[in-house]
Amino acid sequence: MYEKLLKNIINAYKDESQNHPWIIGFSGGKDSSLVSHLVFDAITRVSPQKRVRNIYFVSNDTLVESPFVKRQVQEQFSLIQNAAKCFSLPITISYTKPLLEHTFWVLLIGKGYPCPNQKMRWCTDRLKIKPTSKFILENISRFGSSIIVLGVRKDESQSRKKRIEKYANLDNSYLTPHSSLNGAFIYRPIVELTTRDVWHILGQYDPPWGGTHEKLIQMYRDADGGECPMALSKEDSTGCGSSRFGCWVCTVVNKDKSLQGFVDSGQKKYQSLINFRDWLQAIRNNPNFRQARRRNGKLEFLASGEIIGGPFTLNARKEILQRLLVVQDETQELLISSEEIRLIKELWATEISDKYLRGSHA
Repeated sequence: MYEKLLKNIINAYKDESQNHPWIIGFSGGKDSSLVSHLVFDAITRVSPQKRVRNIYFVSNDTLVESPFVKRQVQEQFSLIQNAAKCFSLPITISYTKPLLEHTFWVLLIGKGYPCPNQKMRWCTDRLKIKPTSKFILENISRFGSSIIVLGVRKDESQSRKKRIEKYANLDNSYLTPHSSLNGAFIYRPIVELTTRDVWHILGQYDPPWGGTHEKLIQMYRDADGGECPMALSKEDSTGCGSSRFGCWVCTVVNKDKSLQGFVDSGQKKYQSLINFRDWLQAIRNNPNFRQARRRNGKLEFLASGEIIGGPFTLNARKEILQRLLVVQDETQELLISSEEIRLIKELWATEISDKYLRGSHA
């Protein structure tokens, strides 16, 4: 199985009819780790003079990633980068991040956006889709096209299988045109593998860039979770909000089972993250924490006549920031940057000034 997968990837890499850069979506989970493993190993078996296709290992950092997943990505990327340099491989490591004005905390604490839920997932587009899509489109403009190599599999779920088969090529090509990014193609080298196949390979073969997959395997044992995959469209993002590795502050899911798994396995400091997330979720629809008017100044009502809450009040946002900074001190994890805090306070000052000016002209 392993050698067959490598052979397919080598053939795809050497395909001169599609000599565009590959973009490997790396989330730090089992499937993206296996794809990265296979691609790296495959490229080492291609003769140096034929390594003409650029490869980008890309990780989307939402800036609210679970700390243990973030460390896994950083450690693996460091090993991949060093090994690629030693082997003279055409591999580049990249991170995509949301714009400062689009980060989770700037929007929630700075502007008062209510916590995301199933009906209002404002986070996915700003934190995941836009940063990654921007990177892909920049490569398309430079090279005319790009090929996104993903670790998605039919075996993940019935909904995933239906989406894969929906966009399958009738000509049996290994590439599928992306549904929303013109000039981008999708390549799924492990699409037919079962979860058991994935774990078998990761357990039998050490990563070609050095080290082992033991930390990855232990991470799954501790958390009993899945990975939140690279999102390139809202359709791709349907996996978020389940018990997967992803944003530690995700309020779309009722309970973060993966984070709870780490606490249950002995890493007690993460309980502070769980407590904060649960509190944030609990105050979402509390009228004492929400303004009556929307950001546009209008009032909106439900059919019952009840007011639909607007942004978090300024006092609520101040309390959220204060509690977040306490959790940051308790966990010794960087949860919010100084740049975000600076912009948040600027937004608060502007909001207070605007209200004062409106009041003085009333």
